Amino acid sequence: MDEDLAAHRAQVRAGRFDGPTAGLLGDRAQANVVILPAEWAEEFGAFAAANPRPCPVIDRSAPGAVGFGSAGPDADIRTDVPRYRVFVDGEQVAEPTDVRAWWRDDLVAFLLGCSFTFERAMADAGLPLRHVEQGVNVPMYITDRPCESTGRLAGPMVVSMRPVPRDAVDRAAQATARYGLAHGAPVHAGDPSVIGIADLDRPDFGDPVAREHGDVPVFWACGVTPQVVVAAAGPPLLLTHAPGHMFITDLPHDALLGDPDDVSERATSP
Repeated sequence: MDEDLAAHRAQVRAGRFDGPTAGLLGDRAQANVVILPAEWAEEFGAFAAANPRPCPVIDRSAPGAVGFGSAGPDADIRTDVPRYRVFVDGEQVAEPTDVRAWWRDDLVAFLLGCSFTFERAMADAGLPLRHVEQGVNVPMYITDRPCESTGRLAGPMVVSMRPVPRDAVDRAAQATARYGLAHGAPVHAGDPSVIGIADLDRPDFGDPVAREHGDVPVFWACGVTPQVVVAAAGPPLLLTHAPGHMFITDLPHDALLGDPDDVSERATSP
């Protein structure tokens, strides 16, 4: 673990940083977090394998373990996310900066690739990141596109949105498609109503982003999807990151290059 990552984790563990992580440590892959009792873990692993675009698993812990094999061997998933969400029986009950008070020895943590990882490739391609420019959290929306259901887990895909100049939409798609384990290419560009979004200025998660003249809204599958789907199924306990407040892994950002369909092994075994 390099000095910058160590310093970031120390700040997070001490509660001195609890904000969104877009633009931070651009050489490191960022991850969405889903933590469930072991009795729900296999079902969620199957859901992730069936829905690799919103749920590309990059690592999975053993029950009760707080670190990961490669994504964070020295991490503590109970403290190393800037802000969490806690759901009990499907209802959100807290948004703390650590979850040690809720920790149990049967909990399994999943790390899912995050689109903040491919933002470095967008910046390198000369593409704007309006939420970073404006200092706000990326906007996220619940769509009308259903995920593939597995057992008790069924529900809609959530997407993140980044405005892109009209003449650069294809370039944005090319830059992000390579990062298949960070949601890959956009799932839609243009009219938001086509995917069931009524008002771009009222995101379900995150903050509204001002669009400049000529910008087109571009949408990527989002790792907040499990918060909507799993919470609706009502497990006794679900711990997640707060939207936009990601776990920064030990992995280089290019570790998330690849095919999002190649997730079965990571999703189903620690």
